Amino acid sequence: MLPLADHNPRRTTPVVNIILIVVNVLMFFWELQLQASRVLEPALMNVAFVPVRFWNAPGSLLPNVITMFVSMFLHGGWLHLGGNMLYLWTFGDNIEDRLGHGKYLFFYLSCGLLATLAHAVMNPGSDVPSIGASGAIAGVLGAYIVLFPKQRVTTLIPIFIFITVREIPAVFLLGFWIVMQLFFGAASMGGDLQRSGGVAYFAHIGGFVAGMILITLLGGRRPPPRPAYQNY
Repeated sequence: MLPLADHNPRRTTPVVNIILIVVNVLMFFWELQLQASRVLEPALMNVAFVPVRFWNAPGSLLPNVITMFVSMFLHGGWLHLGGNMLYLWTFGDNIEDRLGHGKYLFFYLSCGLLATLAHAVMNPGSDVPSIGASGAIAGVLGAYIVLFPKQRVTTLIPIFIFITVREIPAVFLLGFWIVMQLFFGAASMGGDLQRSGGVAYFAHIGGFVAGMILITLLGGRRPPPRPAYQNY
């Protein structure tokens, strides 16, 4: 299932969400330039997060933390980038609207960091570079299902060879998404990223859980304040 749009009005312009999307796109074009120069793979090994390097170099905390953050803005292809940015565009604006710009940036980056740590814990021996905004965006999805479970989302649903578009509650769409991550994550245990199709499922799970917790700790469950005045 693929979300196309939610019907959840916001009060503010999602400045941070837009900036995050722009940065992700710009970083992807940087990757395309590296690919054209045939230096993409060695560059990714230097700037992307690698679990085995994280555990085997405990004295290199700062470089490892830097790679965690850089990895959040790298993607493995057009579909990877497009899917992530669609989810971020659809659901991120309302989380930013509820938290405010500064808190939302902290929330997003924290979810991405915790998602990466979850991936490192579950795949300590992996030497495959981990890239993508999926962990941070999973945090956004976790927050959305906490705040707006009944909000209806226009969703593209493939049914065998047919495709239909329906409005469904966010809890069904996002609930289905996390159940699939849990299923494939469990199926991939004992393997590596190559055998699991290159998808870091435990980063998704870790980010989703982090988002559910952080949205509460940051006060996102409180109703937004009423405007100081109204225009007539």
